[in-house]
Amino acid sequence: MFGIPGKQAVTMTPAAAKQITKLMTKDGHQGLRIGVKKGGCAGMEYTMDYVSEIDPHDEVVEQDGARVMIAPMAQMFLFGTEIDYEVSLLESGFKFRNPNVTEACGCGESIKFDDTLPAKA
Repeated sequence: MFGIPGKQAVTMTPAAAKQITKLMTKDGHQGLRIGVKKGGCAGMEYTMDYVSEIDPHDEVVEQDGARVMIAPMAQMFLFGTEIDYEVSLLESGFKFRNPNVTEACGCGESIKFDDTLPAKA
């Protein structure tokens, strides 16, 4: 929907692709749907949900066996994002490197986008 021909809407690091593939095969899911919603101290939060059926309106990104679907209302917010999966001594989880984010809260769970982007997600 908001893509550039020949360029994927989001990319995944090898670690993220490996983890997403692992999650997909665990219970036979079609992939993970990522999106954004209102909430958190900075105004917006990322969402991730298992997908049993692919919505025809989703942007589908496949890389190294991993499949990510982007909800239609989140596509403009996520375009150009790199998804990573990091493991540290205290935590592990997906990290989003999103060039559209203008601010993030201290805990890293909440984000803010440029005020010119509509916040309908």
